[in-house]
Amino acid sequence: MKKKNTVVIGFVGTQLDGGKGSGRWERWRPSVALTQHEDVVIDRFELLFNGSHDGIVDQVVADIAAVSPETRVTPRRLDIADPWDFEQVYGALFDFARAYPFDPDNEEYWIHITTGTHVVQICMFLMTEALYFPGRLLQTSPPRRHTSGEPGTLALIDLDLSKYDQIAQRFSREQQEAVVFLKSGIATRNARFNGMIDEIERVAVKSRAPILLMGPTGAGKSFLARRLYELKKARRQVDGRFVEINCATLHGDGAGSTLFGHIKGAFTGAVSPRAGLLRSADQGLLFLDEIGELGLDEQAMLLKAVEEKRFLPVGGDHEVHSDFQLIAGTNRDLAREVAAGRFREDLFARINLWTYELPGLVERSEDIEPNIDYLLREFGAEHGQMVRFNKEARDRYMRFAMSHEARWTGNFRDLSASVTRMATLAESGRINDAIVDGEVARLRQLWRPVRAASTDTASTPADLDSLLGMDAAAQLDPFDALQLEAVVRVCRASKSLSDAGRKLFAVSRLAKRQPNDADRLKKYLARLSLSWDDVQD
Repeated sequence: MKKKNTVVIGFVGTQLDGGKGSGRWERWRPSVALTQHEDVVIDRFELLFNGSHDGIVDQVVADIAAVSPETRVTPRRLDIADPWDFEQVYGALFDFARAYPFDPDNEEYWIHITTGTHVVQICMFLMTEALYFPGRLLQTSPPRRHTSGEPGTLALIDLDLSKYDQIAQRFSREQQEAVVFLKSGIATRNARFNGMIDEIERVAVKSRAPILLMGPTGAGKSFLARRLYELKKARRQVDGRFVEINCATLHGDGAGSTLFGHIKGAFTGAVSPRAGLLRSADQGLLFLDEIGELGLDEQAMLLKAVEEKRFLPVGGDHEVHSDFQLIAGTNRDLAREVAAGRFREDLFARINLWTYELPGLVERSEDIEPNIDYLLREFGAEHGQMVRFNKEARDRYMRFAMSHEARWTGNFRDLSASVTRMATLAESGRINDAIVDGEVARLRQLWRPVRAASTDTASTPADLDSLLGMDAAAQLDPFDALQLEAVVRVCRASKSLSDAGRKLFAVSRLAKRQPNDADRLKKYLARLSLSWDDVQD
């Protein structure tokens, strides 16, 4: 493998690198000393200066040529009137970096930060950290005991912190703690959900772009949004408030006023000005739940506010400013809402950068048990009494909770209400069989209308000729045709591929340790050249 040439980029030191006469060799001069190391070969030295130190530059160039003839020194004049002005220094270095012909495949770059003003050193560090300088930081030091001709020491600093084991471990621990925080310490077992929370944590601490949380009612969108705010608040990434509104509660003229505020006299009853929720969320986080319920006019105003951080209050002529981060929640398929003309395509594109679909409780049934434990701990902390199941009652409740009978239509809201009812009825803090049997009966009654509606919907016949084409449908045996019709009816009465799979494989899935109902159904449909979207349409 060909060895790369070593290139140093650094400022001439107006004090440290100076000196005249033979006495200058008795002093430690960082730029010159760097080329005096016997075991280090500097192929090229890009010597930066701000245009007022030509004499020093000429002397340093000549001295480097004397001690290291193989080093080619290239003086680079930068336009910096004041080397203590951050804007001037950073701007000059930025222009230099953009114009410089970096060749990292053939050259290795060392960014010397020992010389120059403190502002210069800081800017060199920032430019390297941001990869405008594709190299490593170089720091040099004088010898501990001065002896004529000694070059001192040098140290290379790699800003890829993942290469430093102890630092990497600390970052890893912090990341793991943040993920646990987002899940409120619940030891969730669903691999898809855990992977999603891992990514959301990384996005939350690195980005201020909008986040879109999709999923059914009660899946935990509002809860997760608040935890994200608390995480960013703990990291000092937000200074403002957490502001939450369910857009389904906004109607008519009041919707614009609630979100964007209004001026005095904007409409009948506007006797005083109103700031609005967007301004209340300045420097904080705004959670718009059920964003799909917003009217088209409010959507247009929101798009401008998200993109430009500016908007007009209702009735106002002067724009106001609010720098907030947006998290949106919805249980609707916004792509379909766009196709139907009920949601603006440009707003959907703007908030669709980081989109996560929170699965419902039936899609992560393995997480029911740890969530029950969490809810019991919360109940105990609130009421000052620890509540537990006895073993038989716990087994009985879990069998029902993970069976095909358990609809969990309200998702975690249903589960929370169920646990609260049982804990409230528990004598001496013990949930027994009788309490569980009563709760199971109550849940069956609660979900009975849903089952009836599903049965009615499932009775709709499936047109296999339209679905497969007349020729393909004619090739099916009556047995296969009847089976496919039944599968299609269940699919059309279900919210998702996983939901349909759970219904269709309700018995056999109980014998599997990790059932994958969605995959089984997908493969069945694929054998007939069908997809989930095909049977839905």
